[in-house]
Amino acid sequence: MKQEHPPVKFGKTGVLLINLGTPDSTSWLDIRKYLKEFLSDRRVIEVNPIIWQIILNLFILTFRPSKTAKAYKEIWMKDKNMSPLLYYTKKQTEKTSNYLKNENLIIDFAMRYGNPSIKSKIKKLHSEGCENLVILPLYPQYAAATTATVCDEVYRTLMNMRWQPSLQIIPHYESNPLYIEALVKSINKKISDIDWKPDLILASYHGIPKKYFDKGDPYHCYCHKTTRLITEKLNSIEIKTTFQSRFGPQEWLQPYTDKTLEELPKEGKKNVLAICPGFSSDCVETLEEILIQGKESFMESGGENFDMVPCLNDSDDHILLLKNLIEKNI
Repeated sequence: MKQEHPPVKFGKTGVLLINLGTPDSTSWLDIRKYLKEFLSDRRVIEVNPIIWQIILNLFILTFRPSKTAKAYKEIWMKDKNMSPLLYYTKKQTEKTSNYLKNENLIIDFAMRYGNPSIKSKIKKLHSEGCENLVILPLYPQYAAATTATVCDEVYRTLMNMRWQPSLQIIPHYESNPLYIEALVKSINKKISDIDWKPDLILASYHGIPKKYFDKGDPYHCYCHKTTRLITEKLNSIEIKTTFQSRFGPQEWLQPYTDKTLEELPKEGKKNVLAICPGFSSDCVETLEEILIQGKESFMESGGENFDMVPCLNDSDDHILLLKNLIEKNI
């Protein structure tokens, strides 16, 4: 009897939008699970792994989940039962897919840490007949601890697949004209919505340890490049680049966002508008760290007005940018 070959789907291209990640809920256990995966990444924490695992498991994962859970509870979208980052990444995927309607193109999303995982989504796309795989890390400014670790996880997944797709990874886009234009338009819209004039715009990017920069990571330069290009478009408003979210005792990229917010009122900058160009979606770092904690610190230090420009999220300008980036690589 002739053996029938099992049906095989083929001929499709899969596009995977990949964001940082999010815990499944605000529970202590889910927060701990997420932090363990994130802080176990050797691209994120570049210290002796044996020593670090002892510190991580005995100390950090005992005390930090409670603090992190409190922050997530402040910004959790209770009506949708998910974090803003997950919500907006889903919306970005849906809207980009609608823009690029093609029966041979499948657009999906994954998270570097947490769910849905990169591994699960690559296997899903493969099962749906994707012979070509395009990866879009949602980090405008390249850093080893963000874009490169996405690549690591993609490669690890492919190493265990017998039938592999072709692979294209979309690079950083910190100076893409559509990206800069989208940021400038979002700033102008926010300024038109508020009833005060900013003395300064604070462009706050996620920080990295200074030793990573000293080793050759280009992230710092890409952040300043984005700020410079925004400044050239806005002309009359001063923009200052700062770095947030430092962790541990070592020196990180400076100036620090939190310290800057405490000092600005003393320098006569009492009306400040913040923007976080390095984040593609609003998340705990933008909504809790900047819009809640940062604002409180600024006002207590003598500030008068403070607001934040939303991330590009699922705005039409952002979807146009994502569509453009994908079309160039398929």
